[in-house]
Amino acid sequence: MGRISISCLLPASWHFSISPVGCPRILNTTLRQIVVIGILAAAVSLLYYSLVVIRNKYGRAYRDKRFHRYLARVTDTEATDTNNPNLNYGIVVDCGSSGSRIFVYCWPRHNGNPHDLLDIKQMRDKNRKPVVMKIKPGISEFASSPEKVSDYISPLLSFAAEHVPRAKHKETPLYILCTAGMRILPESQQKAILEDLLTDIPVHFDFLFSDSHAEVISGKQEGVYAWIGINFVLGRFEHADDEDEAIVEVHVPGSENKEAIFRKRTVGILDMGGVSTQIAYEVPKTVSFASSQQEEVAKNLLAEFNLGCDAHQTEHVYRVYVATFLGFGGNAARQRYEDSLFTSTVLKNRLLGRQTGTTSDSPYLDPCLPLDAQDEIQQNGQIMYLRGTGDFNLCREIIQPFMNKTNETQTSLNGVYQPAVHFQNSEFYGFSEFYYCTEDVLRMGGDYNAAKFTKAAKDYCATKWSVLRERFDRGLYASHADLHRLKYQCFKSAWMYEVFHSGFSFPVSYSNLKTALQVYDKEVQWTLGAILYRTRFLPLRDIQQENFRGSHSHWRSFSFVYNHYLFFVCFLIVLLSILLYLLRLRRIHRRMLHNSSSTSLWIEEGLPPQKIAGPL
Repeated sequence: MGRISISCLLPASWHFSISPVGCPRILNTTLRQIVVIGILAAAVSLLYYSLVVIRNKYGRAYRDKRFHRYLARVTDTEATDTNNPNLNYGIVVDCGSSGSRIFVYCWPRHNGNPHDLLDIKQMRDKNRKPVVMKIKPGISEFASSPEKVSDYISPLLSFAAEHVPRAKHKETPLYILCTAGMRILPESQQKAILEDLLTDIPVHFDFLFSDSHAEVISGKQEGVYAWIGINFVLGRFEHADDEDEAIVEVHVPGSENKEAIFRKRTVGILDMGGVSTQIAYEVPKTVSFASSQQEEVAKNLLAEFNLGCDAHQTEHVYRVYVATFLGFGGNAARQRYEDSLFTSTVLKNRLLGRQTGTTSDSPYLDPCLPLDAQDEIQQNGQIMYLRGTGDFNLCREIIQPFMNKTNETQTSLNGVYQPAVHFQNSEFYGFSEFYYCTEDVLRMGGDYNAAKFTKAAKDYCATKWSVLRERFDRGLYASHADLHRLKYQCFKSAWMYEVFHSGFSFPVSYSNLKTALQVYDKEVQWTLGAILYRTRFLPLRDIQQENFRGSHSHWRSFSFVYNHYLFFVCFLIVLLSILLYLLRLRRIHRRMLHNSSSTSLWIEEGLPPQKIAGPL
């Protein structure tokens, strides 16, 4: 009769046997092996399944979160939840030449990843409108009475204080940054204005406001902040997880001996206002200079900075070229053109005895005005009459000398140094006049195509002024386009084209320029880049606080996903320990049975039991 012993993995006190008829004894060992292997396989399978499911679930959620993050920036127009205790706030006052504007920003608690930046957004009130307020005149108007500056700016700060929760005031940084209007004042007047702000504001407001929070920033700083703001909104400071995303090889400044890193390609910006034109873009590789003089000039145009919270990490170190060109804005360029036109025409009339432009019957024929459009130039009590011929190519030819290009290598407008642009792997956004020139009248804003733009500009310039006026009256142009835009569109189109292609040397085949007024339906201000840059060390504070709490509460320092990883690893270790322990008990039990059976056999045969050698 066969006997099956159900004793595997069980303590001796639990051992029992059954003797079914016909069951072979060999099943005893095989069954135990099957049970052991089955339990181990089940444990490993459970662990593997759990890890795979969690990775897929949370990995997909993480990817989806990143994918929808920028979409959320487009549609996220909900009112800011001021009852959320985890929201932080920051305030930036832009003190410009014509007025001052205050912007209130907010961001949730940092996620704890030192490689990520703060997710800063503009605060919105209960009506879902951005918390922004503007006052006039500009702060520079108080140069002669600096003691009145704090009273002038007080309404802006009161406005911000009403929107930022009272409990958050003391931890809300306030930055007052002055731009163009203040730059032209003598340093003594600048100091007097800033001193009044630093003295009076802490008396009336509880915001976090130190001496370094009020200053006159340079055009270079303003350009860097604008570049940071645009790239932050576009998500170019995030990690490149998608294989389809454009990346660029970067030689991090200060680490020339280390290997290059690969990260998301940032965008350059082109901004042509009424008075000036500005360009800013990342220079990913180490630059070389044609001369020592050029190197000295370049130091004032290249900015190197770290956006990361840890100064020792180079992942967010950027080298950005920023140059501002006064007199190269659309309106200033037209004024320079008219001044030159007036001077040269008067001189020719005097030398050659002509009367060109002195009367409306003998006007100066201006190729930069639409066909048959009339205009006047007034200087020193004299009037010069113009009539357009609408010749786009001739207009471009006439204004080319105004670029002030030189024969020196690596230079742009006014002979200013410009590092080479990798045209095959770059992307630019054109704002202000770059957008107005392409969209307001020509209706082709967005992706820029030089050939299509040139054709559209030629056709517009060659169209009679009466036809253009008729189209304007019928509302065929942009809603904010006016007669001033219609009259000078031909000139500004030629000017924009020449600045971009001749001045900045972009090839006519360049296809990665997008002209835009807004990014994701929002006007991106340089103040966003300023608050992002100036609060870059705040995540480090949050991470340190989190680590401090983690030393007292171990489990809270891990994320939900890693808790599960740790749990299943511990589960497997405990399970294997139990198995080893039970197997050890089983061996002890079998040895005891063997000893007892051997003794019984000697007794049955009437012989004294033999001693069994013990361990040496």
